[in-house]
Formats: sequence, structure tokens, C-alpha cells
Amino acid sequence: MAYKKYIYLVLVPLAIFLKGCSYSFTGASVPPHLNSIAIIDFKDKSGSGEPELRDKFTSELIQNFLDDNTLFVTEKENADALLECTVTSIKDAPDIVSQNDQDGGESISSRRLTITVKVMYRDMVKRKTIFDKQFSDYSNYQTDEDPFAARQTAIDDTITKICEDILLGVVSNW
Repeated sequence: MAYKKYIYLVLVPLAIFLKGCSYSFTGASVPPHLNSIAIIDFKDKSGSGEPELRDKFTSELIQNFLDDNTLFVTEKENADALLECTVTSIKDAPDIVSQNDQDGGESISSRRLTITVKVMYRDMVKRKTIFDKQFSDYSNYQTDEDPFAARQTAIDDTITKICEDILLGVVSNW
């Protein structure tokens, strides 16, 4: 029976400690004087001519910040912080090249779409740049059925990944 007393002495403090440990990035590195952020419309300097790219990026990033709720999204004039983002490149390259059995030629069965975005995060209260860095990610897509639709899905997936990375970079200094 004495061992039960020792188990409680160990387990109860351990349970209390573990209950207090939660995994969250929210507010982990946002300076306390920053309460709001303005997200300027994305610029597209990729030269890709991709329609709606700027709008997709801007709306996805704003939605991520609204969902996260660490910083209030507002207009530039009222913001404590500012995010300026520019799409610098979109690369679409073969990922999987296969040899055709019939004619001996090669065919591309999968492509990799990579997007790179330059992001400047500024503290408007202290008038300083918190970071100025690039975020890049990719998605693969199949070319055998409807390559246009598959490419659009890859673009959307890559936008989602990059916007999540930007949010984490701002709220957790990731």
C-alpha cells in the first residue's frame, strides 16, 4: 500500500505539469505592443501572367490571420504592423519523366510547381523591419488527364502552404 502513496506523489504533479503544457504558436513572438496588422495586396513580379494570383494570395493570407486571431487585421493607416508580400517567381518543371514503351521516347507524368514570395514584416509603432525574407514551397501535379486543372490545384495548394508559413513566421518567429 505504501507504493500507492508514492505513485500519487509522482503522478499528480506530473499530470498538473502536463496539463499546463499546451502546444501553440499563438502569440509566441508577437511583440506585446503590436495588436493589429495590415496586409497589403500582394504584388506579382514573377512574370508568369497567372490570373488571380495576387488576389488568391492576399485573400488566403488575410483569412489565415483572421482565423488565427493573434493580430487584428485592419487598414494600413490604423495598423501596428504591416506585411508587404511580392511573388518573385513561379517555376513549373518536370518532376517525373518516364520512358514510353511504344516509341522509346520520354513523357512527363508529373510536374513540380514552385512559388517563391518575398515578405517584409514591419513594426509601424517602432518604425523598424522585423524581418525581410523569402518563403518558398511547391506542389506536384499529374499531367496525364487535365493538366490545366491539375496545375491550378497545385497553385492553390502551394498558396495555402506559403500563407501558413508566413503566418507562422509572423506569430512565432518560425
